[in-house]
Amino acid sequence: MNIYYIGGSPCAGKSSVAEILSKKHDLYYFKTDDFLDRYRQTGARKGYPVCRKVTRMNAEQVWMRESLLQCEEEFEIYREIYEFVTADLKQIDWKGGIITEGTAYLPELMKQSGISGVRYISITPAKEFQISRYRKRNFVPLVLEGCSDKEKAFCNWMDRDILFAQEVRRQCHEENYVSVINDGTMELKELADMVATHFELK
Repeated sequence: MNIYYIGGSPCAGKSSVAEILSKKHDLYYFKTDDFLDRYRQTGARKGYPVCRKVTRMNAEQVWMRESLLQCEEEFEIYREIYEFVTADLKQIDWKGGIITEGTAYLPELMKQSGISGVRYISITPAKEFQISRYRKRNFVPLVLEGCSDKEKAFCNWMDRDILFAQEVRRQCHEENYVSVINDGTMELKELADMVATHFELK
């Protein structure tokens, strides 16, 4: 089974690119974000420390923390749940290949799993592009509901994701994976074509 992985950080265009390529190349689209809550709950039940910690926290406790701590724990969560992601991928029965995307695909985990450079690519947003896209998303107020200072919580969230993107890029450089920064100037089709070329999709 051919599996193509798109990692990176939130609000970079990963989902849109995966949707385009899944339709164009008849690939099964597996979106890890659809299962993150289940993965975290499973990790908590298994006693994985960070999953257990975050599943017990409310919005105030999550978003009013220092951004670097949030970022470090986000990486640890993905390390804890990665086994659940790979287990679900193995259950997919599809005549063609699979395209999957999500922040769970850390470069370090891809390297540990033996994923080749032509099967993985990272897409992260430029800072200004990330913040402008988040500002337009309807779900943001719902996520921050219960926070005593929603603007401060939002800024903490943005800083966390900026730090996350920087670390993903660093890991890509260290592990010799391709990393693309989306600053919003590239058309979505052009970005999808770039990823398809990298994956050698015909």
